[in-house]
Amino acid sequence: MSVVSALLNRRVARGCGRLWSGVPRPLTHIRSASVAEPGTRRSDEEQLWEAAGHPLFTRARIGSFFQEKAVLKNPFLEDALLQGYLRRHLPQEVVFSDLCAFGERVAKEVDGWGRECEVNPPRLVHFDPWGRRVDHIVTSEAWRRMKDLSAQEGLVAIGYERSFGEWSRVYQMSKLYIYCPSSGLYTCPLAMTDGAAKVIQSIGVSWPVEEAYSRLTTRQPELFWTSGQWMTERQGGSDVASGTETVAVPQTDGSYKLHGFKWFTSATDADMTLTLARVQDRTGATTPGSKGLSLFYAEVSRDEDGRLRGIEVQRLKDKLGTRQMPTAELLLDGLPAHRLSDEGRGVASIANMLTITRIHNSVSAASTMRRVLQLARDYATRRTAFGKLLKDHPLHMQTLARMEVETRGAFLLVMDVCRLLGREESGIATQLDTHLLRLLTPVVKLYTGKQAVAVVSEGLESFGGQGYIEDTGLPGLLRDAQVLSIWEGTTNVLSLDVLRCVARSSGMVLHAYFTHVKSLLAGASSVSSLAPAVKAVDGSLSELEQFVQGAATRGQSYLELAARDLAYSLARIYTGALLIDHACWKGASPSDSYAALRWCERDLCPVAAKQKRGCYDSRTPPLDAALVCDQPTEG
Repeated sequence: MSVVSALLNRRVARGCGRLWSGVPRPLTHIRSASVAEPGTRRSDEEQLWEAAGHPLFTRARIGSFFQEKAVLKNPFLEDALLQGYLRRHLPQEVVFSDLCAFGERVAKEVDGWGRECEVNPPRLVHFDPWGRRVDHIVTSEAWRRMKDLSAQEGLVAIGYERSFGEWSRVYQMSKLYIYCPSSGLYTCPLAMTDGAAKVIQSIGVSWPVEEAYSRLTTRQPELFWTSGQWMTERQGGSDVASGTETVAVPQTDGSYKLHGFKWFTSATDADMTLTLARVQDRTGATTPGSKGLSLFYAEVSRDEDGRLRGIEVQRLKDKLGTRQMPTAELLLDGLPAHRLSDEGRGVASIANMLTITRIHNSVSAASTMRRVLQLARDYATRRTAFGKLLKDHPLHMQTLARMEVETRGAFLLVMDVCRLLGREESGIATQLDTHLLRLLTPVVKLYTGKQAVAVVSEGLESFGGQGYIEDTGLPGLLRDAQVLSIWEGTTNVLSLDVLRCVARSSGMVLHAYFTHVKSLLAGASSVSSLAPAVKAVDGSLSELEQFVQGAATRGQSYLELAARDLAYSLARIYTGALLIDHACWKGASPSDSYAALRWCERDLCPVAAKQKRGCYDSRTPPLDAALVCDQPTEG
């Protein structure tokens, strides 16, 4: 008799159940215990395996180990930095109570809706059963619930009620920060809704948009409207000045009809939209460039036959991510509209909208980073590898700590821009605040968009193979994060916007920046534990000042080559100062100080380092082009 058979006999005789009495389980002679085929006889050994309850992996028996999933807990209660920031700046009990209750609702209810939005994406029905063109965009029940929730929770309204004065925007964006990763991308239409309300408010709340403004900012679900933003055309993208072909034909009653093709319309199921078009004169001519663009308001409605008025939906976009949200190509064929801006002032009129949507984009970036970290942290307490929990592997926790530092920096940078927006809207902004808001809006958007992709990618890796499995919901975080560096201006486009901002203010925005960073550092001068971080930021700030002074004597092409690194330097130095400042308040934790120190270990001023290496010299553009376009030689 074999050793294995002997062991089996002994085990069966003793009635040992599932235990091996200290004897290691055999790794050989594992057979299937399936039913014998007709005409065959199972061996004694096979019958012994069956009697012993083995092998484990047979038919429906697939092993005893099942991986525990990461659990989403109340995202407000799980976020020490968010709570600390609000205790410092907005210590109102009603705010804490509301965010805590909302966080519980997000974890217990809303997150499930968000998943439903992902697995049941919108679809387009061109025709009804009788052949009539209807162009219905069919969305999931969860997507429609998100709209009601957004009104009930005041996710737009809070910013316009201004119950907390200059901190109302911080309160609103804190709530969106909790909501975004569970929203099924509903924060995107909310961003455009907020942006439309801001434009209407800045132009003047009067006919024909008085009702629209009321609906965009209401808390009543039955009245609440969302807005689309139909700017992008086939030639355009960010270059709306030369890429907008849509024309506006004046009508006798003072309204207009729009004709054109909108290549990328986000949240196409919205109730209204703002869009750009060129007004035709009596001869049918239009003015080229940005001077010919005006801003128009249009409602999305249907006639008595159920057809969209002046709109044909050509198709829904098939996107890498953000699949939950309907994005479409639209033919505008006589869409009734009203001009909101002065003729030729369309681009200037959407500036406020871009400020709002870029801030929303940045909030989404920071919140997605926070969410993947919350899940990864919980998973580290559940997953065992190489004999111990992930949380007990120092290298794993070091990786999560690096992600945490990035996330904390992004959060403070975003919230400071929200603070500046709130001060401006409350009428108490200083000139320094106004300059900072203008400079930092493109900076925070471009930098956090890139941070989000990197942190979320690392976050998925922290789950191992599960991070790559669709039905965990984790891959969607990465796909959706990728849009953050593209929508509302790519990294390069926004870097050039930073240069335009500096030029148009005659450098005053940079003066405000240097002044404010120095004031933040001054507040930490007596905190010895933060001395290395203060020294690093102060030294980098000096390098940045030297670069700016030197670059001012160079040509425009030099600055354009340096624009991206300049924007990164502005972001890193300012974020370092904010982390230091937050580590100094009386309620700060040791982790706040540690995060500041870790952030400031990096190269805070890459533009200075790359300048020393000659990266912006006039000889580099042709070399870059030759490298990119390098082709194999024949022969």
